[in-house]
Amino acid sequence: MKQVNGEKLLASLGDGVNELRGRLTPDAPMDRVTWFQAGGLAELMFQPHDVDDLSAFLKILPEEVPLTVVGVGSNLLVRDGGIPGVVLRLSAKGFGGLDLVGDNRIQAGAICPDKHIAAMAMDNGIGGFAFYYGIPGSIGGALRMNAGANGGDTSGRVVEVHAIDRKGEKHVFSNADMGYSYRHSSVPADMIFTHAVFEGYPEDRAKIRAEMDAVRQHRETVQPVKEKTGGSTFKNPEGHSAWKLIDEAGGRGLMNGGAQMSSLHCNFMINIGHATGYDLEYLGEMVRQRVFENAGIKLEWEIKRLGVFMPGREVRPFQGATTE
Repeated sequence: MKQVNGEKLLASLGDGVNELRGRLTPDAPMDRVTWFQAGGLAELMFQPHDVDDLSAFLKILPEEVPLTVVGVGSNLLVRDGGIPGVVLRLSAKGFGGLDLVGDNRIQAGAICPDKHIAAMAMDNGIGGFAFYYGIPGSIGGALRMNAGANGGDTSGRVVEVHAIDRKGEKHVFSNADMGYSYRHSSVPADMIFTHAVFEGYPEDRAKIRAEMDAVRQHRETVQPVKEKTGGSTFKNPEGHSAWKLIDEAGGRGLMNGGAQMSSLHCNFMINIGHATGYDLEYLGEMVRQRVFENAGIKLEWEIKRLGVFMPGREVRPFQGATTE
């Protein structure tokens, strides 16, 4: 059921789109983009060729047109009514670069997978990046949410971040400018990260490899890495582990339609068949309700939910109250 009209939006942008080198796709299916493999259509998707192409596009895009940025789709839940406006999906060719730029410094494009920067750091004897090996996402998302794991996080490695604003102007942010806290940065939401410079420290390659092997083994042992999942569903409340709260509330293995909280790691939501965006989000709110009833704690979503609901298939916060 189509809820968007990408051809009309594309036509409204005028002849300026003819100068762009990237790819414009009306009514783009988001279930082919996200790791959940669920959700509706993007009204118009743009994959820019490079930074200058992105800047040119933003300069012709009217401010009233909504703009949503996605990376590799690892932590996204798209609603079934689709995403109005433009979905910006950075290309690997234009935004996936990975280079050494000085002693113990690495420059990575926003779409570069986190594990690739960990591998490059190991190959060059640069410590401090092994934690990225266990994060299933890209550098752009890591910069935005201060991604971390196994005792390390993005804020501890960032030197500077390059971005483009909604008007196509370029900016550079220092580590302090990013305003990092737990799973959060305070940079304006309309800033689109293009690449960043990171710094580590000299480290023995064998030690780095051992750290990365430990990260991989832990992840493969306790997380459903071979499933259609979006990673950690909820943030850890201060002083608590989200998975423990979910487990204690009876959320392990809980199902709704084609969606399930993993029996292996109950803070991971998985698509066990043909789950819809509605199935997934409703399940998440069921879990939030159970945890609130059991522990009095309101879990916060870590997965980013995008788009609009299908009429009659809206999901309100804290649904599915238990009667046990």
